[in-house]
Amino acid sequence: MPRSKTAGSACSGCDDGRRGSDPPRHGEGDHPKDGGGAPSVITGARDTLKRARKLRSEMTLPETMLWRVLRQRPNGFKFRRQHPAGIYILDFYCPAVRLAIEVDGRTHDGEQAAQQHAARSHFLKSQHIATLRVPAAAIMTNLEAATMRIVQVCKERAMKISERQGKTPVPLHHPADGPPPRSGEDRA
Repeated sequence: MPRSKTAGSACSGCDDGRRGSDPPRHGEGDHPKDGGGAPSVITGARDTLKRARKLRSEMTLPETMLWRVLRQRPNGFKFRRQHPAGIYILDFYCPAVRLAIEVDGRTHDGEQAAQQHAARSHFLKSQHIATLRVPAAAIMTNLEAATMRIVQVCKERAMKISERQGKTPVPLHHPADGPPPRSGEDRA
């Protein structure tokens, strides 16, 4: 018998205080123990989330150019854009290999920016996240080379993670061998 919303019993499988069959909100249904969520994904406070959503619609030209390529999951690596991490917002983040990608433009020059970068790097290192800084000029002049460098760093980090865990590295993307066989046909 389905539980009613007024029954006052908490849902099974989580202890977040939700009642009955209310749908999960704000990612609370993504418990790793239930097969959802990823322990490699970090997030931030509600105001940081709101600021990240706003920044997604205000990306710079180099960020937009890079996002067009990264959203296609090069080499099977999934990226997030304007991803909240504590009080910071990462330009791009690859959760599988815990890599933050920062596009550095003119606003990243100067003493104050250097101090902010140091604080951000310290926080990210404490979360076991590496940072790759990509100059905006490099994206504007040679997007393909910038993308290849990002994928190369992702591959290197994937290998290191696999070695640390004692696993044989598995390719993240398997190219299609063609369409699936028709009903009644066997694959050769």
